[in-house]
Amino acid sequence: MTIQLHSPAFEDGQKIPEKYTADGDNVSPPLEWNGVPDTAKELVLIVDDPDAPAREPFVHWDIYKIPTKAGSLPEGVPHQPKLENGEMQGKNSMGKIGYDGPAPPKGHGVHHYHFHMYAVDQPLNLQAGLTKEALMNAMSGHVVAEGEMVGTYQR
Repeated sequence: MTIQLHSPAFEDGQKIPEKYTADGDNVSPPLEWNGVPDTAKELVLIVDDPDAPAREPFVHWDIYKIPTKAGSLPEGVPHQPKLENGEMQGKNSMGKIGYDGPAPPKGHGVHHYHFHMYAVDQPLNLQAGLTKEALMNAMSGHVVAEGEMVGTYQR
């Protein structure tokens, strides 16, 4: 199954507004989705940049334990490990909790930021502060649907 993920702030495949980058306010963009299957127990969002000059994609955000009925994340999710609705945030590639927006090296060209939503078939018994790798390991074999949108940015 496919989850339809989109943002009211920018279209899939288009430029991420500066407000949501390290050159602007560096706040997370608003996100909305639908198409979550009834078998899903919670959602996971991972945002990364495979164009980064690194061995692995640069992780900008991972947020998990998102309720399946949520339907959206607001702009500017706070940088704290545990959120009001039970969501948890992990460490990005900068070693920080929460969202860190695009900040590609100047002159490195257009980078593509993948916002990837996963639906899992069981509650994930996890603590806050996980890395993408630990989160992917915990989800292994439990993903029942996923969706993706891509935003671009360059300096």
